[in-house]
Amino acid sequence: MNSIFKNLKVIELANVLAGPAAGMFFAELGATVIKIENKSTNGDVTRSWKLPSENPKADSSAYFASVNWNKKSLFLDLKKESDKAVVLDLIKDADIVISNYKKGDDVKLGMDYRSLKAINPGLLYAHLSGFGEDSSRIAFDIVLQAETGFMFMNGTSESGPIKMPVALIDILAAHQLKEGILIAMINKMKTGKGSKVSVSLYDSAVTSLANQATNWLMGKEDPQPMGSLHPNIAPYGELFSTADDKLIVLAIGNDKQFEQLCLILKNESLLKNEKFHTNTARVKNRKELFEIIKPLIQQINCESLMNQFYKKDVPAGIIKSVKEVFIGANAKKLILKESTIKGEHTERVSSIAFKISTT
Repeated sequence: MNSIFKNLKVIELANVLAGPAAGMFFAELGATVIKIENKSTNGDVTRSWKLPSENPKADSSAYFASVNWNKKSLFLDLKKESDKAVVLDLIKDADIVISNYKKGDDVKLGMDYRSLKAINPGLLYAHLSGFGEDSSRIAFDIVLQAETGFMFMNGTSESGPIKMPVALIDILAAHQLKEGILIAMINKMKTGKGSKVSVSLYDSAVTSLANQATNWLMGKEDPQPMGSLHPNIAPYGELFSTADDKLIVLAIGNDKQFEQLCLILKNESLLKNEKFHTNTARVKNRKELFEIIKPLIQQINCESLMNQFYKKDVPAGIIKSVKEVFIGANAKKLILKESTIKGEHTERVSSIAFKISTT
């Protein structure tokens, strides 16, 4: 599968996270991805986004490495005609161009769709913007999280709004961009025509509000910060400590699962209590239910409890750190390693979670 796009040529004119993440997707599937970096600013800005623990003299940061695997970087200044000519020559036979220029900058540099289409009519031009192509507003992920409801919902009433610990909106936009490009590729196979794919971080965020959006649109319920709790299901998102001080989370999605939970915790009286007989009732009385379940779980060791949950199909998870995740064998299979031209060892997690088989 990692060679499915071996004949595809992608020119990446994007930096930071969303655009490069889309570029890495194609690189992982065998495409030749050429990343054009601005040599006047020492390349992609994320090369300098280093942790205190990183080597300050290293060519790139862990952040940069996370979405720039298996690409060829060219450091050029598109304001210089000689450098611009190099890029245009590369684009003449390219399949895809990925860009995230601010409004008007693509036209000034001659890297807009209209200009590039003139030299490559079959080109698929994918462009990312922050708040739409008509807006010149600078967009950073936390700003989008703030203005699309994510930060307001996240956190608790005590903590106040909290951003997600990854650049979630960039990741969502990257997925939208990849989907758009793949659909444009299918259309080109049918029509022979190139096209432009436009994605904004704002639209990507709003369209990802999913059930929280419909909670407002249909139920006129403005989602409030609930921590890890689910507004429509209970017990779902509540955290519990086991006898050996491990934290677990429950995700009870139906009455059958709740019944099995009660049997495992040896409290069948909960099943007869009208306050907890249905999911709607459990959501209404979730605080009382939590106080009943809490001491029951505290009496059982984590491994024993989780084994019982697995056997009876009760959805639950152990709260793990990122370190604990990558100690596990399943996550290790998703790690991509690479050495830079300067011999620096880099690692990142694959952007691909799917598998394709013909058998």
